[in-house]
Amino acid sequence: MAREIPKRVRELTDGKGVPVVFDSVGKDTLMASLDSLQVRGRFVSNGTSSGSVVVDTTLLAVKGSIWMTRPAMVHYATPRSQMLAMADELFGHVLAGRIRGEPQQQFALADAAQAHIALEGRQTTGATVLIP
Repeated sequence: MAREIPKRVRELTDGKGVPVVFDSVGKDTLMASLDSLQVRGRFVSNGTSSGSVVVDTTLLAVKGSIWMTRPAMVHYATPRSQMLAMADELFGHVLAGRIRGEPQQQFALADAAQAHIALEGRQTTGATVLIP
């Protein structure tokens, strides 16, 4: 499945690729992410649910002089005043309707085990909610 992503990205971008990829999966989607980027694109590794990302920097050059980063929240949330300012900005966008976070799927609380299976099997997108 991940192998089909770059092909579709190229179709949607007239062959150029995208300027940035945020990859929260890790090892299993690394190559699809890199292959989806335009020249001098940015690869943001923000998760490792399938395993750690290990990259030979020569690969970044071969794939188009790709920029790579692995951000850590602590570096964006300190000092506390900066974190509070970012929270104010985020919630301002939410209240203005520019950012929405509606759940994409719901499971009855009694079906919590099925919800976990769906989450672990990558069968969900966005937020999943358990309801009574």
